[in-house]
Amino acid sequence: MGQLDGKVAIVTGGGSGIGKGIAQAYAEEGCAVVIAGRNAERLSAVASALGATGATVVAIPTDVTDEGQVKALFAQTMERFGRLDIVVNSSGAFDGGPIDEISLEAWNNVIGANLTGPFLCIREAFPIMKAAGGGRIINIGSISAQRSRENMAPYTSSKFGVWGLTQSAALEGRPYGIAVSCLHPGNTLVERRAEGKEAGRREDDEPMIAVEDMARVALLMATLPPEANMLEAIVLPVKQLYIGRG
Repeated sequence: MGQLDGKVAIVTGGGSGIGKGIAQAYAEEGCAVVIAGRNAERLSAVASALGATGATVVAIPTDVTDEGQVKALFAQTMERFGRLDIVVNSSGAFDGGPIDEISLEAWNNVIGANLTGPFLCIREAFPIMKAAGGGRIINIGSISAQRSRENMAPYTSSKFGVWGLTQSAALEGRPYGIAVSCLHPGNTLVERRAEGKEAGRREDDEPMIAVEDMARVALLMATLPPEANMLEAIVLPVKQLYIGRG
C-alpha cells in the first residue's frame, strides 16, 4: 500500500536531476506520474525505466515557457487520468556571470524556465484543484532565493521570484484547500554537478547531498494530511557554506 495510491502528479523537469528523483519517489509510492520537460529522449528513458517496475509514468515533452504547451500538458493529463492531485515545478535553467556581461537572451532563458514556467503551471492547476476541493503544488526554489552568490543575478532573481510566487499562490489557494510549498535545495548532486566533479570544476567540489534526499522531503510535503502544509523547507549539506554567506 503506497502513500500516494490513487493520486496523480505532474512533475516538470522530470527527465533529470531533482525532478527525476521526485518522480521516482512518487511513483514508488503508487502515484501515477506525468513527467514533462524539453528533452523528449530523457523523458522517454525515465518513463520506460520506471514503467518497467510496474509504475504508471507518462512522458509529455513540454517547454514550460510556452503557454500553449503548458495548457496541452494539463489537458492531456486530465484526459488520461481525470484528476490531478500534485504539481511539482522542477523545470529550470542555470546561467550567470558578471551582471554587466549577461545577455538579455541568457536572462530571459533563466527567468522563463525558473519563474514564468511555474506561474503558467500554477495557473493551469488552480481551476482543476479548485473544482476538486484541493491539491498540492510544490515549487523547487533554491537557497539562492535567500542568500545570493556572486555572478548569479539571473538565477538568484528567478528563485527569489519563485519564493514570492509560492507565497502568493499559497494565499490565494488557501480558501480552496490548495497547499502551495517551496523546497529550497542546497548543493545537490544532480547530473550537471556530477559531470562538473569529474571535470574538476572547483564550484562542484563543495559538499553535496543526494537527489534521493531531496526527493524524500518532496514526498513528505506531498503526503501531509490535507489540513497541513510545509510552506517552506531548506535542505542542504551540513557542511555547506550557507548561514553566514553572502
